[in-house]
Amino acid sequence: MRIRIVDAFTDRPFTGNPAGVVLLDAFPEDDRMQQVALEVNHAETAFAHPLPEGGEADWALRWFTPAAEVAMCGHATLATAHVLHTTAAQEGPVRFATRSGVLVATPRDDGSITLDFPTAPLTPVDVPEGLAEALGAQPLTALDTGPNVGDLLVELTDERTVHALRPDHRAIGAHSTRGVIATARAENPALGYDYVSRCFFPNVGVHEDPVTGSAHTALAPFWSERIGRAELTGLQASPRSGRVRTELRGDRTLLSGRAVTVIEGELLA
Repeated sequence: MRIRIVDAFTDRPFTGNPAGVVLLDAFPEDDRMQQVALEVNHAETAFAHPLPEGGEADWALRWFTPAAEVAMCGHATLATAHVLHTTAAQEGPVRFATRSGVLVATPRDDGSITLDFPTAPLTPVDVPEGLAEALGAQPLTALDTGPNVGDLLVELTDERTVHALRPDHRAIGAHSTRGVIATARAENPALGYDYVSRCFFPNVGVHEDPVTGSAHTALAPFWSERIGRAELTGLQASPRSGRVRTELRGDRTLLSGRAVTVIEGELLA
């Protein structure tokens, strides 16, 4: 079993979001994949195997955190597409069969990859009691992001507040299925991004995710409505940091970024 570690939504090693990528002939038992994901110990490890030609998808794809399988993951999908295009002589778009339907990854001339993901349905909700204390800041608004994403999206007063968050991760876990996305409008769009975010997912064993593609399927419609443009760039302000270009197309959201492979290895156990 060959394992690669790929930094996604970045073009520089040791930034962006690292993902394990494992290409297989067929999926092993779920317990085996969970053990491998725990050993890799990044936010997600992607497992993929080729499908017969002529179907609606080219590869089957699943994602595991160190603690659980998840229904959608953007950065590990980007990482898998990167591995296929750099090591498996894959050309053109790749169609992945996943728990969230068929997801397409398309390479671009500039070296980036664009993911076609379902747009998260946003439902306004009351700010839960105790969330401000758990997060360390008072949200202005809160929205449920639907079952595929499974997060609570909260808008904060400004970019500095997002950067300064020091949340109580255990307390945050009580407020959504996966975790909380905190966001605010960029203070200076001239720096090349329109909004900032940070993502805390304690319920799947990830205290802070470095760069979260799936979260941007909710951030894109949220900020496109407020800013008035379909194409935006989000900065995820984790310590590793990364940028995601988004384009809202109704019930689909395009997520674009680069990736770089930093480690290749072989599982011996």
